[in-house]
Amino acid sequence: MTTLVRDEATGSGAEIRRGELAAFLRSRRERITPEQVGLVRGRRRRTPGLRREEVAHLSMVGVTWYTWLEQARDIHVSTQVLDAIARALLMDRSERAHLFALAGAVDPTPASECTGVPQALQAMLDQLEPFPACVQNSRFDLLAYNRTYRLLLCDLEQVPLEDRNCLWLAFTHEGWRTSMVDWDEVVRSMAGKFRAAMAEHVAEPSWKALVKRLEDTSPEFREIWARHEVLRPANKIKTFRQSQVGMLRLSGTSLWTGPSQGPKLLTYSPADAESRERLERLQELASAPVA
Repeated sequence: MTTLVRDEATGSGAEIRRGELAAFLRSRRERITPEQVGLVRGRRRRTPGLRREEVAHLSMVGVTWYTWLEQARDIHVSTQVLDAIARALLMDRSERAHLFALAGAVDPTPASECTGVPQALQAMLDQLEPFPACVQNSRFDLLAYNRTYRLLLCDLEQVPLEDRNCLWLAFTHEGWRTSMVDWDEVVRSMAGKFRAAMAEHVAEPSWKALVKRLEDTSPEFREIWARHEVLRPANKIKTFRQSQVGMLRLSGTSLWTGPSQGPKLLTYSPADAESRERLERLQELASAPVA
């Protein structure tokens, strides 16, 4: 009996898992259009979604190696290769976790259910209240934030996880856009900073996919992006129109948590006494229990 269980675990069980992994990869590949990852659609394309060689190219792995994965071959796949494939196929948190589980591997960068940053860093964000504070990467993805920041421009808890990106929200979310007093200047600056940061990530599917998504959705982004303006990060006083407490004049400060162009801790401190009082009211609203 013991031998039978062992055989099922190491033999047919492993085969079943490889088969599931192969089917999962094919399904993810077939749902993505070439345009989503910055590729040109040829006239003779018959394959739904991406071709195997395109995924291999985007992942920077051999075509044969990736093909073997989709054929459920008995091969060892490193976590680096799995990470690259997950990024190339634009997998969300749940899909990425499923991929690593099917491959029998431990994700080196698992997504936290709450923030995706160390608990110590989240504790720092919480201690900064009533000052709004967040952690974002160079692509403007929001990785974590405190309760005051959550309500600063809109209620972030009402925004889907995949849309919690400051550049995306600035161009597409009406509440976020309305809260930015100098919208034209701010979004132009954000697009310039994004382009400067993207110089080190021009071949990465996630960056190209965000640009493509914005170009498809926002004529204003298309117009600004076509200017090819480049700006470097700079701290300055910004004015926000918060829907519940009124105007806020806040001084932004960026603290890099790693190498330049990596994640940064962004804090907003009040530029005057009135803004301080309003931030305290905003903290009270953010701390109130949900009815």
